[in-house]
Amino acid sequence: MTRVRQAALSVHLLTATGAVFAMLAMLAAVQDDWQTMFLWLVVAFAVDGIDGPLARKYGVKDNAPEFDGVLMDLIIDYLTYVFIPAYALFSTDLLPGWTGWVAILTITYASVVYFADTRMKTTDNSFSGFPGCWNMLVIVLFALEPPPAVILPLVIVLAALMFSPVKFIHPVRTARWRSVSLPVALVWTVLAGVAAWNGFHEMPVWADWAFVLTSVYLLVAGGLQQVIPQK
Repeated sequence: MTRVRQAALSVHLLTATGAVFAMLAMLAAVQDDWQTMFLWLVVAFAVDGIDGPLARKYGVKDNAPEFDGVLMDLIIDYLTYVFIPAYALFSTDLLPGWTGWVAILTITYASVVYFADTRMKTTDNSFSGFPGCWNMLVIVLFALEPPPAVILPLVIVLAALMFSPVKFIHPVRTARWRSVSLPVALVWTVLAGVAAWNGFHEMPVWADWAFVLTSVYLLVAGGLQQVIPQK
């Protein structure tokens, strides 16, 4: 076995660890241990950011074609980006009563349809429509605890945006503004990890603002690129 093939297989094995982190996150979630759940989701998020560049570097499609890395990634993403965060949102007091049911059914149904859409990627490696990153939304909601009157409309709007022509950047793969997007994504990941590590206890005001601003940037950057001409 050549070194290149070994490296390609290792990338697949790295991607597969996301399923383990998803199970660990779910086990924590059913025990209402939100701190541990989100820590595992942040680990899975970090792996998801690493395995793609490694897969392209070592040409996994050519050097380990017997495993479908894209399919593996989609399965894990649905668990870590959609299913577990939706369960967490439903199982807390953030959305009481019927509002929790509306949110969880909207998130899970819309996301599975979106993940199966072959048009979800654009030519510049962005996403067409909101890419179902509910884990990112839910961890911010846990940290800031806005009222249901804010959360439910936000969930519905983002679900509708999944099937809109609005672009959403991939911080690593979208080349335009990557010099800004990648550091912002790294800062967001650190803030998410800190928030989860502290058990979502009150963070400094500057950290709350940084969390909000980095989230807003990642949410609107793609749309801004559509309206701002590229020089």
